[in-house]
Amino acid sequence: MKTILITTDFSPNAAHAAAYGYNLAKQAKANIMLANAINIPAEMPQSGMIVWPMEQENELMDGSTTELQKLKAHLEQNDYSDNFRPSVSYVNEAGRVTDVIEHIADKNIGLIVIGKHSSDGLSTFLLGNHCSTLIDTVNKPLLIVPEAAPIKPVKKIAFGFDFNHINKQLDSIYQLIALAKPLNADILLTHVYKEQQSTSLQLMTDELITDISNKANYPHIYYRAIKNSDTEKGLNWLCEHGHIDILAMEHRHYNFIEDILNLSHTQKMAAHIAIPLLVFHTGN
Repeated sequence: MKTILITTDFSPNAAHAAAYGYNLAKQAKANIMLANAINIPAEMPQSGMIVWPMEQENELMDGSTTELQKLKAHLEQNDYSDNFRPSVSYVNEAGRVTDVIEHIADKNIGLIVIGKHSSDGLSTFLLGNHCSTLIDTVNKPLLIVPEAAPIKPVKKIAFGFDFNHINKQLDSIYQLIALAKPLNADILLTHVYKEQQSTSLQLMTDELITDISNKANYPHIYYRAIKNSDTEKGLNWLCEHGHIDILAMEHRHYNFIEDILNLSHTQKMAAHIAIPLLVFHTGN
């Protein structure tokens, strides 16, 4: 993980996500880039014929720069440890959050961190903040940090996967391993199943874990099966009782009609999860 991109709108939830991201960067020995997207009304689709004076646009940019400098100073000045200190840079651009993030998140960015803005349930989540859109669009690993997520070392990351489609998920698993290695964190590959698993399936799973561990040269990979008729309920149980620090999931983008009728497990989990959610976007 070369650099962690931490997005902020200077809200309390975003400040908490920045603190979480800073602590994660220290553990991973990665650098940090703080980013703020400035919504200038004249550039927004709903602005109509509004003309936004250049002076006010400059004021918004200057205000954003000042707040980014304050956040950078706050993170650095509250780091009292003697170990690795991340290098903190910052950038701001005018435009929609998703566009700005996609433009900034170049090949040197290994992870994007964003705070979850809503705590009012699924409907507010889907209508009111940028997380759902980012889940659909951003091609980099995206870490969504709830306001209640404790800031502590990451020791265990669970990845919710479907054994029946494991070959399609291998790329995300190897991306997860690359993120987990500098953290020295355990990876718990978790399958939520409805029917009793056969002995042969367990043997296949053991062989798969061994194969992945050997290819990635990372021994801290384990497997856990959870029996539950509902995937979200099974993963919620894991988050509450499995002593995990981050839940990782893969998100596949649906078309517009499918989005309305069938939200992904990832978007549903993001709406209410109490620990950070790490999302890998597959595109389709």
